[in-house]
Amino acid sequence: MADIKALAEQLVELTIKDVTELVQIMEDEYGIKPAAAAVAVAGGGAAGGGEAAAEQTEFDVVLESAGGSKLKVVKEVKSLLGLGLKDAKELVDGAPTTIKEGVDKAEAESIKAALEEAGATVELK
Repeated sequence: MADIKALAEQLVELTIKDVTELVQIMEDEYGIKPAAAAVAVAGGGAAGGGEAAAEQTEFDVVLESAGGSKLKVVKEVKSLLGLGLKDAKELVDGAPTTIKEGVDKAEAESIKAALEEAGATVELK
């Protein structure tokens, strides 16, 4: 049996990144989803270590402007969101506007990169 006190001290010293990695290992290798425990450990680690608040996990993709290539941006919005041409154009014309809400970081960055490549100005919130 492991020394519980030593284990507790190690858990308290974990960074948010370490906790995220630990959670992923527990899910992948053992089938355990320790959501509540991870939050408790992350909170304890942040308070003890003086780290910044937990990382943001959900983002809103906001189209600030279409830029000079409005047609390319409309086509990209149409493709990304599966909208009709009219709906995509209305969305782009209404900038600044939220394109997608509550998406994970990878998806938000992917959408942002695609829209910026088309010439748009995009912000993640």
